[in-house]
Amino acid sequence: MNAIVSRSADGLPSAAIADAGRRVIEIEAAAISALAARIDGAFTRACLLMLDCEGRVVVSGMGKSGHIARKIAATLASTGTPAFFVHPAEASHGDLGMITPKDLVLALSNSGETDELLMILPVVKRKNVPLIAMTGNERSSLARQADVHLDVAVSEEACPLGLAPTASTTAALVMGDALAIALLEARGFTSDDFAASHPAGQLGRRLLVHISDVMHTGKDIPRVTPEASVTEALMEMSRKNLGMTAIADAEDRLVGVFTDGDLRRTLDDERVDLRATPVSKLMSPNPRTISADKMAIEAAQMMEAHKINGLLVVNEDGRLVGALNFHDLLRARVI
Repeated sequence: MNAIVSRSADGLPSAAIADAGRRVIEIEAAAISALAARIDGAFTRACLLMLDCEGRVVVSGMGKSGHIARKIAATLASTGTPAFFVHPAEASHGDLGMITPKDLVLALSNSGETDELLMILPVVKRKNVPLIAMTGNERSSLARQADVHLDVAVSEEACPLGLAPTASTTAALVMGDALAIALLEARGFTSDDFAASHPAGQLGRRLLVHISDVMHTGKDIPRVTPEASVTEALMEMSRKNLGMTAIADAEDRLVGVFTDGDLRRTLDDERVDLRATPVSKLMSPNPRTISADKMAIEAAQMMEAHKINGLLVVNEDGRLVGALNFHDLLRARVI
């Protein structure tokens, strides 16, 4: 059994397999690290061109570079820079009509000599469309014809044969991410902007759902006055089923909270008369609160940070307007 575990089917020791995996990571990490020195004037000019673009960023590439180009286009589009991918082979068969004079082209090719890309460059130039090239060869045809060249050259591929694009595609992907995030920050792109382009799924819910969407309001808010007895507070907690009740004065100003935890501690104290003791004597003053306009995910983060199961919602005057607990966030699929 040990022999089977320690050796692969062709007899290669398992340790050698693990070493190969680590070597790939080390090579690609070095390729990424080398990019930092290339965030220079060319990178800045590329960003300024993209910021000035009145149309869309058209990203293109063949083969593995094409896969990276698709991801870069998607990242740009979701972070505030309108972008889409065009396959260079399809471009020369009609899809060039998708590129307008207001657009900008970002072309990816490790060699910088990809025939399908070079074939469409004359049309791009005739339309006076700015061209940013991302290659591993600054003397290549694509690099020389570009308005801006971004150098993503790597010293070696992780593939021991030097054939499969590995470190080079990783470097291009990271440079694309660098462009997207630099543009995001330059545009002042916010989480609300991000949410608008991600309405579906958990990400959309985390960014779009606000406290006001999930909180209990009106008669559904558990609340008693400071003069109420512990028994009355317990009955209110049972009716509203949020594991707590707010303590608010006659003008709805919040003065404290009484929770399941407070109740357990009270029941352990035989000296407390539940019917006679006012809840204000046993409540937790200055409870954690949140405003209705905050995102629901912020409530989840606050609950987790302070190890509490519920929050009271107040307005700018400190008046009680809502309440929610962990289960409300679960039902809304925020967490």
